[in-house]
Amino acid sequence: MKLLVASNNAKKLAELERILHDAGISGVELVALKDAPAYEEPIEDGRTFADNALIKARAGVKNTGLPTVADDSGLAVAELGGMPGVLSARWSGRHGDDAANNELLLAQMEHVPADRRAAAFVSVCALVTPDGQEHVVEGRWPGTLLREPQGENGFGYDPLFQPEGEDRSSAQMSPAEKNAVSHRGRALSQLIPVIAALAGACPA
Repeated sequence: MKLLVASNNAKKLAELERILHDAGISGVELVALKDAPAYEEPIEDGRTFADNALIKARAGVKNTGLPTVADDSGLAVAELGGMPGVLSARWSGRHGDDAANNELLLAQMEHVPADRRAAAFVSVCALVTPDGQEHVVEGRWPGTLLREPQGENGFGYDPLFQPEGEDRSSAQMSPAEKNAVSHRGRALSQLIPVIAALAGACPA
């Protein structure tokens, strides 16, 4: 069975491949967006992570006829009412400017005490099939916001995020350590039974 991963991020494809392998599921060929028939990617204008994940997954099915998995993710800060949320990549007004986004977030949280610095990385994954079935799951990676960047690994808000139970930032963790507990991995793992059923297989 072919399954479209509606992303050009090779790391997302590799993460789903690893999860499928670890679950003992075979017979699933993951197709990257760049290897699928070309189509105009939809505008992600949803108000929630679930909205945006569904927008991308529905577009994949509509344009390729393949079952499609897509995700939307970001940082949710309790003190800011769950923001940056869907605006995580462009919080400073410049899309993908990690340094500017981190600088603005630190400024907004400058006078917030430690007991009110709770945050979580959130990933919502949507799987949509050609017959119209839609499955939406959420993974959360809870932690707190640091007062200054720490670490060189990762990207986005990783240098400011200290996962629950860790004394390091997520930017100080290795990619393997991070993948084992990440919000996206937690979400994707919940889709395994659905993917297994679609492939006519069962988790080992």
